Amino acid sequence: MYIAMNRFKVVIGLEGEFEEVWRGRDSRLSDVPGFLEFRLLRGKADVDGGYTPFSSHTAWHSEEDFIKWTKSEHFRMAHRRASDNKRLYWGPPQFEGFSVVPGV
Repeated sequence: MYIAMNRFKVVIGLEGEFEEVWRGRDSRLSDVPGFLEFRLLRGKADVDGGYTPFSSHTAWHSEEDFIKWTKSEHFRMAHRRASDNKRLYWGPPQFEGFSVVPGV
């Protein structure tokens, strides 16, 4: 199993708008071979930093399945309007990918 994660720093006060962007996305992930699960996580606001951390997690059968998705039309469609929402963020998202350690 492979976990793909993007971390976002969302400007305090714009969290609801950020969540609505995600609710309205037409990702079609359920149609993608190898896709298992999606979660959007919201952390505790960093008032001093001026942001609330969020993390999107997708679970895949394999890293290869994830990479195929990133090269697909489904991926392009899901991300086509990403630049429309730059004002919601403190900088670009930070990607991390993980292979699940079997038996742990």
